Amino acid sequence: MATTTTGGRTSSALVTGGAGFIGRSIVEALTARGWRVRVADLLSSGRQRQAAAAMSGVDVVGIDLSTAPLRELLLGVDAVVHLAGRPGVQPSWGSGFDEYVRHNVTVTQRLLEVAGGRRVVVASSSSVYGEIASGAASEDAPLRPLSPYGVSKVTTEMLVHAYAARGVDAVALRYFSVYGRHQRPDMAVSRLLGAVSTGRPFTLRGDGSQQRDLTHVDDVVAATLAAIEAPLTPGAVVNIGSGRPVSLRDVIAEVERQTGRAVPVERVPTAPGDPGRTAADRRRALAELGWAPRVALADGIADQLAAHRAECAYRDVVSDLTGTVA
Repeated sequence: MATTTTGGRTSSALVTGGAGFIGRSIVEALTARGWRVRVADLLSSGRQRQAAAAMSGVDVVGIDLSTAPLRELLLGVDAVVHLAGRPGVQPSWGSGFDEYVRHNVTVTQRLLEVAGGRRVVVASSSSVYGEIASGAASEDAPLRPLSPYGVSKVTTEMLVHAYAARGVDAVALRYFSVYGRHQRPDMAVSRLLGAVSTGRPFTLRGDGSQQRDLTHVDDVVAATLAAIEAPLTPGAVVNIGSGRPVSLRDVIAEVERQTGRAVPVERVPTAPGDPGRTAADRRRALAELGWAPRVALADGIADQLAAHRAECAYRDVVSDLTGTVA
């Protein structure tokens, strides 16, 4: 994707959730291509505040998108990449669902309400499908989410459709199990690397036979940047996945191979809302975005392992300098 100009000036993008896992890499990619970038993020964790502080030449706005006025935030912005939201399946049950409605549904509606003629790329999730027992799910497959989190993402997509019918140029990308550098510490590959480095057991739900369509963050970034400018029909939904489901056992084996250490494991029962298998049909992404994944699992885990080791080294340095754990 080349540097884009609008009316003789450099294009500008708003990235909501830009200090988060995927957002950080999207911000880096946009700025590397010459875009002016504004980040809107709640900055609710130390990791996010640290990431925001490290962003050079980026306008970072600490904001609660569910309550703050948004029209001024979009002034001078040509496109929006909407990644902000509450992630995770298990915390969405019970009273936790209130936060998913607020940060996933309400925030999306408020952004679409003020989007005007801008392209808005909204992050959705493979959780909308629920169980994909065999084959690969196309975008036309029934939506049968297994968790309140998945329900919130289905609702987000319905908002995209509703506002597209009113003329808003909004599209949705269904991300499948993203991994890679900057991954949140509660996600599987991060937890596996943490288990190897600390010796604290990795909590394995079930027997490890569950399969996930793991998609490296660099591939997700490439697809998202393509969606900013691709001639997609407003309201379009596109799967972004590797199309190569892999079992958790195989992921554990790859981590062990690359680290040379056994992953300590503590087995617990399967959790409600976790599908046994996910798999993306990638044909629409290739046809409409010209996108196909490039990063193999071994290379992606190597990338994340290198970033994990760098973060551990940084924490050790801070600990040595301050006498406290970073």
